[in-house]
Amino acid sequence: MTPYNVIGRDGIDQLGEGPTWSDATQRVYWVDITGQAVNALDLASRDVMRWPMPEPVGWVVERHGRADLLAGFKSGIAALTLDPVAISPLLRPEADRPQNRLNDAKVDAAGRLWFGSKDDEGDGASGALYHLGVDASPVRVDDGYLVANGPTFSLDGCHLYHTDSGRRAVYRFALDADGTLGPRESFITFEDAWGYPDGMTTDAEGGLWIAHWGGARISRFDPAGTLIQSYPLPARNITSCAFAGNDLDRLFVTSAAVDSPGAPEDGALFEIDPGVKGLPPTRCTA
Repeated sequence: MTPYNVIGRDGIDQLGEGPTWSDATQRVYWVDITGQAVNALDLASRDVMRWPMPEPVGWVVERHGRADLLAGFKSGIAALTLDPVAISPLLRPEADRPQNRLNDAKVDAAGRLWFGSKDDEGDGASGALYHLGVDASPVRVDDGYLVANGPTFSLDGCHLYHTDSGRRAVYRFALDADGTLGPRESFITFEDAWGYPDGMTTDAEGGLWIAHWGGARISRFDPAGTLIQSYPLPARNITSCAFAGNDLDRLFVTSAAVDSPGAPEDGALFEIDPGVKGLPPTRCTA
């Protein structure tokens, strides 16, 4: 049995996603995409805060040299301030794909933001993978996704991992120092019994942690893509994970209540002891 804690709070997430650790604020931030909210857990007090948003929000990341966050809304990327909430639209990377919404993001060691998208109105393959270029403009680097998820990076920073959840596929790309991607390679294919790969993170030993949508677990894979261990959790749709705490030795795991049979912990935020430390998050330079 996996030792875990359920973070106590009022309510649950309809579609919890995108956890990220803030060393500056000592908070774990995450979003409720369809619940249209940004959440934060204060690790010292264990208080949970929730800020309603005017539209679906897929992710938030910290910015280098700034107090505000960068957020991926359905309508595009915006600067986001909390307490009180203030939203300043910045970019519309998918103005040509109004049926899409942004979905999942992570910042690499160089401070570049990588993010994906998905069809929010059906099952079309209109999702894509993007990064913010040197001029802070969005660059579409891969296309044709059903549900873009992930992303994360190898320990040495030489590879980017990205998921198409709808195809049960985790891909690997060579990542050059200047942000150029090599060809898409198949890396891990989820078996039917595993559910679908969702959000990911990398630990300090190079292990790849992947959430199982429809699989009620989170799993650790070695750098070669071999399954090492699975950690069952009492929610059907596990969505993403992030290491947190001053020692980066706690793993916080998000889940969703949507498309689920209604178990008591569906939509909960879980905390587990992973037995390994994570990597410190990087702030986005945009």
